[in-house]
Amino acid sequence: MLEIVYQDQYLVAINKPLGLLVHRSSIAADAHEFALQMVRDQIGMTVYPVHRLDRKTSGLLVFALNSRVAAKLKTIFEDPQTQKAYAAIVRGYFPDEVVVDYPLTNDRGKTQDALTHFKTIKRSELSIPFGKFDTSRYSLIEAYPKTGRMHQIRKHLNHLRHPIIGDRPHGCNKQNRLFKERWNMTTMLLHAKQLEFMHPISKEQLVLKAKPFGEFKRMREVLKLD
Repeated sequence: MLEIVYQDQYLVAINKPLGLLVHRSSIAADAHEFALQMVRDQIGMTVYPVHRLDRKTSGLLVFALNSRVAAKLKTIFEDPQTQKAYAAIVRGYFPDEVVVDYPLTNDRGKTQDALTHFKTIKRSELSIPFGKFDTSRYSLIEAYPKTGRMHQIRKHLNHLRHPIIGDRPHGCNKQNRLFKERWNMTTMLLHAKQLEFMHPISKEQLVLKAKPFGEFKRMREVLKLD
């Protein structure tokens, strides 16, 4: 059963587990379960996707319950007033705050403006040698994407040289190998934790929150970032 964070007669929001696709895709022929079908079967209603969440990313995912609401929500989610907050664990000591305005090229070769705000929540240093360093440093951060480009947060963090732990292909292969060998950790540590947007019908401001899953919490404790 998927965790339902919010539901009314117009929309439903779930806390999507990492590894679950939103819907069928030709680039993931190995997948047999999809959030769209699972939510539909769980609530017994047709659902309509209104935004994306990477397969490797966990967290808040919203579906509309009819096509009219879906169209309204898509417009609302493109509005700068809609606030999206993600939590991530990255390599290195991250800056206190930084804004990344760096265009990204999508899988069709189109270059688009992309803007993300980042803020550090906590940093840690472990007595684990890595490369030429005697210790390993990590940061728990929050990301606030202001545009909705494919893999935007992942690509922007790689651009800053602070890749997300467990990210492939935008991360650090050596760090990912360290986490797999030392902690048997192979998932990407990126979680969509909060959504704040205007309800498409009532016009009230909704603030939805989703707690991270076990692996994110485990690594936060292991890395002394809790």
